[in-house]
Amino acid sequence: MQFMMRASLLVGVLSITACGPKVTNNGDPDASTVPECEPGTSEACYSGAAGTQGVGPCVAGTRVCGADGIFGGCSGEVAPVGEACANGVDDNCNGAVDEEIDEDGDGFTNCAGDCCDAAGAGCTNPELVNPGAFEAEGNMVDDDCDGQVDNVLAANCDASLTSNSATASDYAAAIDICQTATLADNKWGLISARLTKADGTGTPQPQQASIRPNFGNTVVQSGGAFTVMSTGHAAAPGQTNPAFLDFQTGSVNNGLGLGGSSAFPADFLAANGGTLPNAPGCPELAAGTTANDPVMLELEVRAPTNAKSFSFSMNFMSSEYPEWTCSLFNDFFVVLLDSTYAGTPANPADKNLAIYTTAGGQVFPVGVNLAAGDTGLFTQCKNGPTGCTANQNSNLTVPGTINTCANTTELANTGFDILNPNENSFSDGFDGFCGANNTLGGGTGWLTTSGNVVGGEVFKLRIAIWDTSDGIYDSLAIIDNFKWSVDASEPGTILQKPKH
Repeated sequence: MQFMMRASLLVGVLSITACGPKVTNNGDPDASTVPECEPGTSEACYSGAAGTQGVGPCVAGTRVCGADGIFGGCSGEVAPVGEACANGVDDNCNGAVDEEIDEDGDGFTNCAGDCCDAAGAGCTNPELVNPGAFEAEGNMVDDDCDGQVDNVLAANCDASLTSNSATASDYAAAIDICQTATLADNKWGLISARLTKADGTGTPQPQQASIRPNFGNTVVQSGGAFTVMSTGHAAAPGQTNPAFLDFQTGSVNNGLGLGGSSAFPADFLAANGGTLPNAPGCPELAAGTTANDPVMLELEVRAPTNAKSFSFSMNFMSSEYPEWTCSLFNDFFVVLLDSTYAGTPANPADKNLAIYTTAGGQVFPVGVNLAAGDTGLFTQCKNGPTGCTANQNSNLTVPGTINTCANTTELANTGFDILNPNENSFSDGFDGFCGANNTLGGGTGWLTTSGNVVGGEVFKLRIAIWDTSDGIYDSLAIIDNFKWSVDASEPGTILQKPKH
């Protein structure tokens, strides 16, 4: 009986190993090896999915048992591969020839170059990987299916643009939107661009926009140039096409600014109850219904399929600082986003991304009034009193003090760094400085503005600046360094993080 049981166990071990890979008896490395096959014998082999053998070009191969009792490789096998297009072959052996497949539903088929159409090895998020995606940095994925991983392209489309270009798309290139697209294709990029007045009509004065490699001591953040938009001349001292004109006295010498006006952006105004919003504690703007000296860059853009947000760098300077800070006459800068995005964090209800929200929930429009609340976003300036015209007309400004100015390094050679020679330099008696706070203007330094989008959607971005309530004391905005992100953002404007 004991012999029969031992014989039965041995038979069991032999029967298991005969069907499987080469193993040793009972796992003992010193025991003899049980061969998986009889040397010299051969058999059919096939690694394709069930139901594909014998379909199209897919056929089984043959493997031969070697002298060591182990089968060699499968020779002559043709297994399914990804379906190539227009070759007349059923490459994936499913019974159809040259069919287009979009398994992940991202709008891109295998024939359109989708290199990751179904989840598998090296393809964990197929709906985010296709030729309509942008190459996200550092994720070790060929996001855009160009055959290379993490080959993020540096912005290089703005190095030779004309400073006073009349082509609106050049201003998009200057902020580093380099790729173009059409409504008929699925590519991401700029579809159209326009330079208009604030309400989307007409044409601004040609001096109000320029493309520059620098603006005084303010340098580009990405690529070779940035876009400058102004309610006066978009030029620093020494620059041409257009030429510099003093932001405060130059406009006065021209009468009431450059001339030209429009209505405010209608949807933005309606969302704010028909009144332009102002910083907390500042008087209601005496704006009426007219935007003076307006200029707007309107961009129509298709977002990459894997993008959830975008950001860009912006820098605001104004000759309203310091004496007209927190007044009825503050110039306005807006970044209006029209997107189908309805997620969290939500884009602002009035579409304007050019806002700063304090920890306490107070909302400050980006502009000279960032200096009124010591928000920390107005840093290129002299500390000291603001709103000093209240000494003469208390209903026009609210006096205050700013303590967040870091220095005037980026104001150097911009024209906003000029010192006012005396307190009452013009006949109206309001112009001049606030004591030792005597620069002609001030600025924010570089800020980051962000907004959320839906991957693959066509959205509109309207970037505009205008004089509020008058046409003098000009302001200016610099825009650069447009970027996509695979993550949602907190929409709005914050201090730009230092570059490392």
